[in-house]
Amino acid sequence: MELLESKANTKSTYIYFFIAGIVLIAFNLRPAITSLGPLVGMIQEDVGLAHWSAGLLMSLPLVVFAVMSPLVPKIASRVTNELTLIIGLSFLLIGIAIRSIPMTFFLFTGTLLAGMGIAIGNVLLPAVVKDKFPHKFGLMTSVYSTSMGLIASLASGISIPLAIDLGLGWQGAQIVWTIPVVVAILVWILLRKNNVRDNSRAIKQQEGSASNTMWRTPLAWQIAIFMGFQSFLFYVTISWLPEILHSHGMSMQTAGWMLSFTQLVGLPASFFIPVLAGRSQSQVWIAFMLGMFSIVGYSGLLLGSSYPVLIMSIALIGFALGGAFPLALSYIGLRARSANQSAELSGMTQSTGYLLAAVGPLFIGYLYDMAHSWTLPIVTLIVVSMVIVVFGMLSGRNRYV
Repeated sequence: MELLESKANTKSTYIYFFIAGIVLIAFNLRPAITSLGPLVGMIQEDVGLAHWSAGLLMSLPLVVFAVMSPLVPKIASRVTNELTLIIGLSFLLIGIAIRSIPMTFFLFTGTLLAGMGIAIGNVLLPAVVKDKFPHKFGLMTSVYSTSMGLIASLASGISIPLAIDLGLGWQGAQIVWTIPVVVAILVWILLRKNNVRDNSRAIKQQEGSASNTMWRTPLAWQIAIFMGFQSFLFYVTISWLPEILHSHGMSMQTAGWMLSFTQLVGLPASFFIPVLAGRSQSQVWIAFMLGMFSIVGYSGLLLGSSYPVLIMSIALIGFALGGAFPLALSYIGLRARSANQSAELSGMTQSTGYLLAAVGPLFIGYLYDMAHSWTLPIVTLIVVSMVIVVFGMLSGRNRYV
C-alpha cells in the first residue's frame, strides 16, 4: 500500500512539475518578439534600418516558423519531446544573445536562431497538451496561452524603461530575456533526467501518408488561414502599434505601455476562450464575436483622434487578439481525433499560417514607406479582420480533419 501511495505521489509530483515546464515554455515563446516592437525606433537609429528592413526583422521569425513547423513532429519522433524542447530553448538562448550585438548581420542571425527555437515550442505545446491532458485540453490551453499573453505584455511594457530608465540600451533590454530561457532549460533537463512518464512516447507521425492527407484537407486549410491572418494582425500590431500611436501624439514610452495594455486586456480572453471553445461543439459564434471586435478596434485607430477613442480601440483590439490565438490553438486540438493527428495539424497550420503572417510587418512597413501615412496600413488591417471572421467561423464548425 505504501509503495502504491509513493508511486502515486511521485506521479502526481511529476505532473505538477510537467505543468510548470509547460508554463515556462509558454513564457519564452513571445518576449523575444514582443519586446522588439517598442525598441524598433532605437534599433533603426542605432543600426540604420529603413522601415521595410525593420518590418523584415519582425517578419523573419515568422518565416522561420513556417519552414520549421512541419519538421518539428519529425524531430520529436526521432528523439523525445523533452530533448526537442531543450534544443529549441538552446537556439532561443543563443539567438537572443547574438541579436544584442549592434550589427545588422548579428541582428538578423540572432533573430533567425530565436525564431527556430520558438517554432519548436509553438508546434510541440498543443500536441504535448493533447497527449498529456486529453480530457483537460481546453483548460490547459487556457493556462499556457494566458501565460504567453502575460509575459508578452510585460515584455512590451518594460522594454523602454529597461532601455532608457535603467540605461541598459536596446541591447541590454534584450539580454534580460535570456533569464527565463535559462530557467526553462534547467527545468526541462530535470524533466528529461527524471523521466517517469507513464510510458507515453514522443509525438510520432502516423504511419502512411497522414501528413500528405492533412495538406489535402479543406478544414486544415481553413484553420491554417485563420491562424495565419490572426497572426498577421498580432505581429503587425506588436511591430507597428507604438509607431501608429506615436503618430497620434503619444510619447514612445506611453505608446510602449499602450502596447502592453493591449496584451493585458487580452488576458481574460486568452484564458476563457479556450475553456468556452472546449465546452462548445461549435465555435462559430466565438470566432464571429472576436472578429467584430477586431474590425471595430482597428476602425477606431483609423477614425479616432482623442485619447478616449484610442484607448477604447486598443482595448477592443487587445481582446480580439488575446482570444483569436488561443482559439486557433484550440482548433488544433478540437478538430483532431488524437495527439498524433494534432501534431500533424499543428505543424501544417502553423507552417502555412506563419508564412502568411510573415508578410504582415514587412508589408505594412512597405505601405507606410509608400504612403507616408498610417491610413492605408490601417485600412488593410480592417480588411484582414473581415477575412478572419469568415475563416474563423468556417474552422469553428463541429467537424474533424
